[in-house]
Amino acid sequence: MKKSSNRPKLLPLAICGSLTVFPVFGTLGGTVPGGTTPKTLFAFIPDVAEVPIAQDTSEPRELPLIDPNAEDPVDLEPQDWVDFEPQGVESASEDLKFEQVMEGAMSKNLSRRPLSEIISLVAEQFIGTPYVAGLLDKSPDETLVISLAGFDCVLFIETVLAIARGIAVRDYTYLGFSDRVEQQRYRDGKLTDYCSRLHYFSDWIYDNSKRGLLQNITPSLGGIPLNKTLNFMTEHRQSYPQLADDGNYNCIRQVEAKLKNVPLTYIPQDKISTLYDRLQPGDIIATATDIEGLDVSHTGLVYQSQDGKMGFIHASPSGQVTVSPDLQSYVQAVEGQIGIIVARPLDTRPERPDTLPSF
Repeated sequence: MKKSSNRPKLLPLAICGSLTVFPVFGTLGGTVPGGTTPKTLFAFIPDVAEVPIAQDTSEPRELPLIDPNAEDPVDLEPQDWVDFEPQGVESASEDLKFEQVMEGAMSKNLSRRPLSEIISLVAEQFIGTPYVAGLLDKSPDETLVISLAGFDCVLFIETVLAIARGIAVRDYTYLGFSDRVEQQRYRDGKLTDYCSRLHYFSDWIYDNSKRGLLQNITPSLGGIPLNKTLNFMTEHRQSYPQLADDGNYNCIRQVEAKLKNVPLTYIPQDKISTLYDRLQPGDIIATATDIEGLDVSHTGLVYQSQDGKMGFIHASPSGQVTVSPDLQSYVQAVEGQIGIIVARPLDTRPERPDTLPSF
């Protein structure tokens, strides 16, 4: 199984992972007025005991230094993370990026933090990373595509979650990271072929939830039914090169038929702000769409600002990973988005460090 990192030939459509949307519906994932984008990917990290949950939306948040005398298997001396400028989708820069993220996590003892905080911090380290469409679909053969130097919206989520879960269990290896990406991206956690990929994001949530990696909390937040038949892929077969193969096409048709049994709910866009006190940083946000046959048009993560507002950190098709400062305003600003679906990653560590103070 190999990873792929070459820049793909882009289709004449706006593509976010497996989510394909005609441009007539507007640019998906753009930053709403007030959103900001930093000039650099990493900021130097001072040695501090605690910092607020988020400094602002202009720079990656600083990592707190936890008590160095606390028990931890990491022998690495605390050190600052270094500046790193994205250089395109190249394997050399990806390897460097991965090492920097993991060394920074080890030096700051992030494994002792709750998973939600680890996810939020890891996500911030990728602010400014370029948006690159179609990375998962450039090869006729299904391979485990991994990229840390360029993302689409789904790849951003999968990457952040896989790195954060590795940090949580103190597995800082690239092999462990790639295994976790595979576990999240494919049905039952195994790559077998194109059809084994979880193309529809509601299917992605359902399958990962079934395996105990996350929980769809939309119903508990007061979600209402999203009455849809999911058939966008087969109805737009020409937009997916792999569906030219009859075997792939028929398999995806079977997947779509089974998804009729998966209940879909969403939070209408005008109700999002009423739920801010029930969301937490690192929650997965999928924007429900009014596009026929499609469930979700964009994805990202909840981001909490210093003043307590809930924003949205995402790989934006407008250019790069950025923070939109208010989640409801972002959803309302993009044509075709009607609300959100919320899933919460579950902390599966046997002993969770929930007693540690938040920063």
